[in-house]
Amino acid sequence: MSAYTDEPTARALMVRTARSLFTRGLTHGSTGNLSVRLADGTLLLTPTGSSLGTVEEAELSRADLAGQHLHGPRPTKEAFLHAAFYRARPSAHAVVHLHSTHAAAVSCLDGVDPANALPPLTAYYAMRVGTLPLLPYHPPGDSSLEPLAEQTARTHHALLLANHGPVIAAATLEQAADAIEELEETAKLHLLLRGHPTRPLTPQQAAALAPTSP
Repeated sequence: MSAYTDEPTARALMVRTARSLFTRGLTHGSTGNLSVRLADGTLLLTPTGSSLGTVEEAELSRADLAGQHLHGPRPTKEAFLHAAFYRARPSAHAVVHLHSTHAAAVSCLDGVDPANALPPLTAYYAMRVGTLPLLPYHPPGDSSLEPLAEQTARTHHALLLANHGPVIAAATLEQAADAIEELEETAKLHLLLRGHPTRPLTPQQAAALAPTSP
């Protein structure tokens, strides 16, 4: 899919997606943010301090591929993170970042493998997420995370931020939302199964289902 060409349609889709994520409990309060890349290369983002449950189309912000504010309300303070994904993944046209409860809980666990924070417990997780690097803790809005996020995003479309939450890029906003929900459900399974013997997909089974784009 090409970048979103019709800005009013993109704005409506972003608000509809934000409402869905919020009302289904995948984020809370004023946490979480999402964006799309428009056809002119600029980004449409949720604004700083907004709730995904109440944000309106007219409140969305525009920024460039460096994450710099162009016009509209000030963008999320993590605009740099969205911009890093788009620079790293030219075929990505949407990014979703949430503080979903179970994925955030996994990001707080001691001993998590930084190369892959969750095992491939289900086929759909292997298909929609693949491997999930855990990036070291940075305070929210700390742009020193940007180069590491961009470097890691070149080979992974999903990341987990330590003591924070997941970020996923995809070709469309619908795909990004589906993938981040799959990640949250797998994090829930992972926590429910702690202390029990598990049988994740084998590396070969997971590799056969691994996402190939964006």
